[in-house]
Amino acid sequence: MNISFTALVVPAPLVHPVHILPVELDRAALLRVAEGDIGHIAGTGWHAYLDSEGTKYAENLRAEVLIREAGVDVDATIHGTALFLGRAESGEHADAPRHLIRLAEQLFDMPLAA
Repeated sequence: MNISFTALVVPAPLVHPVHILPVELDRAALLRVAEGDIGHIAGTGWHAYLDSEGTKYAENLRAEVLIREAGVDVDATIHGTALFLGRAESGEHADAPRHLIRLAEQLFDMPLAA
């Protein structure tokens, strides 16, 4: 059974806008968004799925900045599209948290929420 969540999507190419997207969560959907094998970074109340292969796709400077500004120190450069979701107290997936969306709006000077 697939469940739909609202995700914050940060594409690697700067010409593609950061956006909010409803996603059906299953492994195939995550692979399509991450464009390859799935990596995972967790923060407080959120987690990001991204390309785990490293240099196969373009660097994603916006996702790296967002992750660092959200309080997670990453050692490696982020590559490919990053998909941010919320994490419920039970550890299950949830919609991208409002505080992370607001932070992205501030960092990238673009309104995301309707």
